[in-house]
Amino acid sequence: MKALLICEYREGKLLDSSYELLAFAGKLGADSAMVLIGDAVNVPRYGGTVYLADAAGYGEYNPDLHKQLVLAAVAQENPDYIVFQHSSYGWDLAPRVAAKLKVAQISEVIGINDDGFEVGCCNAKMRRTVKPAGAKAVLTVQAGAFSVQGEPQGTPNVEKLEIAGTGSVEFVGYEPAEAKGIDLGKAEVIVSAGRGVGKKDNVPVIAALAKALGGELGASRPVVDAGWVEHSHQVGTTGQTVSPKLYVACGISGAIQHLAGMKKSDFVVAINKDKDAPIGDVADVLIVADVMQFVPALTAKLQK
Repeated sequence: MKALLICEYREGKLLDSSYELLAFAGKLGADSAMVLIGDAVNVPRYGGTVYLADAAGYGEYNPDLHKQLVLAAVAQENPDYIVFQHSSYGWDLAPRVAAKLKVAQISEVIGINDDGFEVGCCNAKMRRTVKPAGAKAVLTVQAGAFSVQGEPQGTPNVEKLEIAGTGSVEFVGYEPAEAKGIDLGKAEVIVSAGRGVGKKDNVPVIAALAKALGGELGASRPVVDAGWVEHSHQVGTTGQTVSPKLYVACGISGAIQHLAGMKKSDFVVAINKDKDAPIGDVADVLIVADVMQFVPALTAKLQK
């Protein structure tokens, strides 16, 4: 089995998330090769083959040219799987490649089991297992679902990738999103509310703990989707990525999408009445308790 892993490169740098694709290939038990449309200084630290195309000529993103470059690498490697990150780059490019190859695409893979690939369903409350009908498929992998162990190492065998032609789209540059509300990325303490707080009326209880700790209020996606907290407070792949010194997860189960946004926190405290909740796997301290009983007591203690 072989996997062709498509690296991401932005503003002159290889994105670290590219290494998560290696973790995915390792979990899959697949041989791998990588594609980087970037530059020779930023090739991944990796002991296999890297197909390198010069971003100075093909752009950091150009859907027509990047598709052709990936297809050129596919022709060289004949992989079983072509694997992208589940990012804006992958969202756009993966279906173009799948359509051209006339193969299935499986999006947002968060796990692997004996029967196939695990993806989320029911608004990430459940998982289902899917398997492509054909021998080849395009996959996108959710950020944070497959963690790299240790520092990446190795020197790749670099093979130049070149194609002729021009694309119909010109890459102009990046424009940051307009800042709205709070910037959680600068907060040293974040206390986040999850669905486990029960209802909107209970959110101020979590906000009070955040204030007592000198921090900011965060939230999981279900809480934001329910309209309990504004989107500017959302942590996760569709919200903000944070790296505070202290992250307190209140009633948050620990969906992959949320973990990807807070996994760089220095110290994680999780409060959840389910001792088997996935958030416990990343927490430094797991408090098994009813959030709405424990948090007010903790806040009162801190305020003395």
